[in-house]
Amino acid sequence: MKTVSILIPVFNEQEVLHTLYIRLASVLDQLTFYQFEILFVNDGSKDSTLDIIKKLQELDKRISYLNLSRNFGKETAMIAGLDHVTGDAAIIIDADLQDPPELIPKMIQYWEEGYDDVYAKRRSRLGETWFKKWTASVFYKILKSLTRIPIQENTGDFRLLNRRCIEALKTLRETQRYTKGMFSWIGFHKKELLFDRDPRAAGESKWNYIKLIDLAIEGFTSFTTVPLRLSAFSGVIISLLAFIYMGWVIVKTLVFGDPVPGYSSLITVMLFLGGIQLFSLGIIGEYLGRIFNETKKRPLYFIDEYKGEHVLNKKDTQKEILTLSK
Repeated sequence: MKTVSILIPVFNEQEVLHTLYIRLASVLDQLTFYQFEILFVNDGSKDSTLDIIKKLQELDKRISYLNLSRNFGKETAMIAGLDHVTGDAAIIIDADLQDPPELIPKMIQYWEEGYDDVYAKRRSRLGETWFKKWTASVFYKILKSLTRIPIQENTGDFRLLNRRCIEALKTLRETQRYTKGMFSWIGFHKKELLFDRDPRAAGESKWNYIKLIDLAIEGFTSFTTVPLRLSAFSGVIISLLAFIYMGWVIVKTLVFGDPVPGYSSLITVMLFLGGIQLFSLGIIGEYLGRIFNETKKRPLYFIDEYKGEHVLNKKDTQKEILTLSK
């Protein structure tokens, strides 16, 4: 009998956990030909999320939980969960029920047909503003045009990954993580599954536009160096234009006797060039900052408490995670 792990990263989701469990359990109970592990990764929640998970674990022994020592972010919480899932396949799903658990049987069906990565693509996105949908569309179009990797548009983390996809993702240990791009980068045999995304069942979204912008920058800097090349090309083009303009000013002054342009034009040119220089330095700084963070080689996360079937070996304990209490 094959085992399927359900990986659920959570952060301050006390309002929705009971509803999530009821819907999830009703789906899993119908799939009698599989064993299931439900792994919650508590990403430093400040509310009663962990207490609720522990009570659910007492009622359902399929539930395991991983409590991180602080909030490391969803991207890190997902790799922490993938490090500990024990199943032949893992399904990543959000706790807010925007990704319906009722799609799990279809995902498993495609997996049994031989697909390695069954990803859910949003056909519609209820509960989201037109501005968020528009910015997401623009971001994906720009990212797809800048990278050679076939980035999946309108997809999130809701997907089934078989064991070889899990092992491939576990080898990617960079601290600056854009997991949606990593899913595409590892390749393997993928299958698209269309669905209509629901609004949150309860609680508030933990994402705001500042965090989304930061995630977009992670996507650009993690999977393409085109911004650096554009910065170099713009410098060459502006230099050529500056030389042409300089020649034109010299000829116009010597031949036609026109005076050299005055204060206003000089300030305009200086501000324009200064802006281009600062913009280029900002791009270089983003890449340099990520290099600086990667060279530290810090562990991705620390574990405060873990209750599940996974057994930590000595190498895991020393290099990747630190169990502070059991």
